[in-house]
Amino acid sequence: MGPVSAERPAAATDTPALLAYGVLGLPLAFAALPVYVHVPALYGGALGIPLAWVGAVLLACRAVDALTDPLIGWFSDRRADRRRLTYAGLPLLLLGVLLLLDPPSGAGPAWLAGALLLATLGYSISTINHTAWAAELGGGRHARASAIAAREGFGLLGVVLAAALPGLLSQDPRAGLAALAAILLPLALAAALVSQRWAPPSRPMAAQAASPLAAWRSAFAQPPVRHLLLVLGVSATAAAIPSATVMFFIADVLQAERWTGAFLALYFLAGAAGLPLWLRLARKVGKAQAWAVAMGLAMGAFAWAATLGPGDVRQYATLCLLSGLALGADLALPPAILSDLVARGRDEARSGTWFGLWNLVTKASLGLAAGLALPLLAWLGFRSGGGAQAGLAALSLVYGLLPIVFKALALVLLLRWRTDFREDAS
Repeated sequence: MGPVSAERPAAATDTPALLAYGVLGLPLAFAALPVYVHVPALYGGALGIPLAWVGAVLLACRAVDALTDPLIGWFSDRRADRRRLTYAGLPLLLLGVLLLLDPPSGAGPAWLAGALLLATLGYSISTINHTAWAAELGGGRHARASAIAAREGFGLLGVVLAAALPGLLSQDPRAGLAALAAILLPLALAAALVSQRWAPPSRPMAAQAASPLAAWRSAFAQPPVRHLLLVLGVSATAAAIPSATVMFFIADVLQAERWTGAFLALYFLAGAAGLPLWLRLARKVGKAQAWAVAMGLAMGAFAWAATLGPGDVRQYATLCLLSGLALGADLALPPAILSDLVARGRDEARSGTWFGLWNLVTKASLGLAAGLALPLLAWLGFRSGGGAQAGLAALSLVYGLLPIVFKALALVLLLRWRTDFREDAS
């Protein structure tokens, strides 16, 4: 089965239609932020589960969840109905987030594992198909990049809301997270209704009949795909280490826990504000080159983190601004590069399969980051709220310098393989 070459009419990819497509990114990101940022602190702090156990559970669940993503992508290609499958994952995601963020007082590792698997299964079904939907919109590489930027822009808005609302809803962190989970339902319903009414359909695609192994072999047979997934995995690990440790860094190193919501909001707002800048730069120099610039900016910002201490609120706000700008490129440019590869790929290649593999690498990186950073902190003597100087120094090194090692490796690989990601008019 060959890719359909006919493009959709211009009205299908105009700005209102692309915004209607992108709006589903808001509830998906709204759900993802507390799962990736608040859960380690909630279960390792408020519920008293040892950090090493929390890290082990997160790593195990991410591994199981990541392994299902290629199967979800393959199954999606067999159905070839991106819109319905995107909506189908939302109920599972909503239930999982509610159980995860509003646990009973005696919840332990088993509860964490079950709720996390349910939430991430629903998230995978929705995000794989929502992302593949953009790759199949038609309109050329700039339209695909704009659709992905719209999704990530709404996603960053959802992240800002999820970061700010718990503190506004309640002074009790646990109650704030429970209220956050309750808000997700009407938010997801409203976004789905807007998407259903105004979002453009993907191009008609015949259902894929290939077996899972054949579909995956087809993707990995292409060096640009292999290289992009490796760069993504290393870069995503660099970004996920601060995500797993940021709550501890703000509370224990900066001693500025009351500013947590403001820091996170600034970080993600900077990411949203930077999206048009990265798109403009990508059009001038190429997506891979623009991504390389963003990696350098991120490394410069986090090199500063290890020097910060109690009360350095303004300095950390500046760090959030700079690293947030780099985040915009990390979110928009790599999936746009993969969408370009899908557009010029072999007949067997399908976007669901490719983005299922993409999710596998992303989630494996998140699991690796949590499974590496949290046990490493425990081994180095850090205890949340303990205040021991050696533990705080270890936290600063893990939060600030360890990501630079991974990001530098990702930059080297990206520059080495940048010609694989050259752009054409497709």
